[in-house]
Amino acid sequence: MYEERMARLRERMAETGTDLVVVGPSSHLVWLAGMSPHGDERPVLLIVSQTHAGFLMPALNADSQRPFTKLPFYPWADADGPQAALVQLLADCGLKGGTVSVALDETMRADFALLALDALPGAARSFLNDTVSFLRGKKDEAEYALLKMNAVLNDGAMKAGFAALREGVTELEVGKAIRDFYTANGATGEFVSVCFGENGAFPHHHTGDRKLKANEAVLIDIGGRKDGYPSDMTRVGVFGDKPEGFDEVHGVLERAVQAAIAAAKPGVAAKEVDKAARDVITAAGYGPNFLHRTGHGLGIDIHEQPYITGTSETILQEGNVFSIEPGIYLQGRFGLRLEEIVILRGNRAEVLSDLPREAFLVKA
Repeated sequence: MYEERMARLRERMAETGTDLVVVGPSSHLVWLAGMSPHGDERPVLLIVSQTHAGFLMPALNADSQRPFTKLPFYPWADADGPQAALVQLLADCGLKGGTVSVALDETMRADFALLALDALPGAARSFLNDTVSFLRGKKDEAEYALLKMNAVLNDGAMKAGFAALREGVTELEVGKAIRDFYTANGATGEFVSVCFGENGAFPHHHTGDRKLKANEAVLIDIGGRKDGYPSDMTRVGVFGDKPEGFDEVHGVLERAVQAAIAAAKPGVAAKEVDKAARDVITAAGYGPNFLHRTGHGLGIDIHEQPYITGTSETILQEGNVFSIEPGIYLQGRFGLRLEEIVILRGNRAEVLSDLPREAFLVKA
């Protein structure tokens, strides 16, 4: 699998005129080489050209990392520093002079990036958006299977959260029920946001000690991780009777989700998916209450390319996986958001979750 990904990277480098790709310890490295070396201040870099690829590797870590890759190591000791090993690695990459186009891992430490750039004076630099990130955005069948499995597992975690609602329970206690579900099913909780009443109007509310009262809206946004891939989903419900305006707002969001799903196809610009959702909400009079982009990519990272924003010219591709999550936030009252993860397959957007978007109705 990793040899195939390296071959695809070199094809993409040729298409984009990229001479070198420099990757640090990150999810980019996990995807490209299946490695997650110990991360500290000692520089670790995977450097790829059309003719060569190798690791700048602290000698301290070389033995522990050797079983994970056949690529050559350029080890360096603390007493010597990494510069000489890096110079040799770059020479083996076959640079022939002139201006070098280098794509840097935007997530690695700044001192790692500067180490590479100092060894490449005059290099034209960019980030991995058009190379590794672009390739990561097009999920293969194995990744699809893992993302689907995690989405269905997340359905169960969401049900566990709403099942834990009772008068006086805290957001943190409901969050614990969700995390316990992940643990019982061999997953870890990546994030849990439980929002009671007015707290739902904060898109990034931090779960706290707020106690649940009767006749309040509840918003739950959660994600777990199993076998290296995550999930992400938001659902809403009511404990007791629905607050005024709940059904109207929920209905608007359901139409917005449906419009965005219908717009999401290979060959469409990401901004058109955002527009499809936003137009529905604006027409209903809630435009100023939709406070964020419509979605983000999902893969090894919970947030990655492509980003579904009102200005993104990114052309969506077969295999792209991303969220569709319009929200309406009414300060001091409640906030609602409906979030699905979709994959573009067969010229349409397929929803990964099996859980309906109807509101959870829990008796007080």
